[in-house]
Amino acid sequence: MDSGEQGETSKAPLSRGVSKGVSMLDLILRVIAVIGTLASAIAMGTTNETLPLFTPFIQFKARYSDLPALTFFVVANSIVSAYLILSLPLSIVHIIRSGAKYSRLLLINFLVFLVKAMLALVTAASSAATAIVYLAHKGNVRANWLAICQQLDSFCERTSGSLVGSFGAMVLLILLILLSAMALARR
Repeated sequence: MDSGEQGETSKAPLSRGVSKGVSMLDLILRVIAVIGTLASAIAMGTTNETLPLFTPFIQFKARYSDLPALTFFVVANSIVSAYLILSLPLSIVHIIRSGAKYSRLLLINFLVFLVKAMLALVTAASSAATAIVYLAHKGNVRANWLAICQQLDSFCERTSGSLVGSFGAMVLLILLILLSAMALARR
């Protein structure tokens, strides 16, 4: 056996090990992104607060469903979370069958397309919700919109916290795209 043949046989196990490591990282990123999007959807979807105005009979209720941007946020994060949960078995298959080349390439291309679509969806929802949460915190004097966060502490804290989870999931989705691009570049 000459040195060229030895190099090729020793490269294959190393390549499979790297591929398995990339697949493990993909699975971990997906699980953390599921946690972020699901927690964001639940936190925003359960946000409501009631503020008694002058008497206990006259109350101001703040609910996420009163604002379409926050409703969109809950729906979008739920969709992204569902996609990520459904993609977990495929990620596990990549770990188990790290040597399958052509089916893996096809699957990576398809998943990259879907991850990009999910990234666009969660970005749009997070951006729209951020605008509303900003108005709740700061108000807008020109439009006569008052800042409501001085009165509705819990509502504002929960909506702000859910934005953090969603933006974290955005970063993880970007990392998944970069990880897939690295996997494709190695092929």
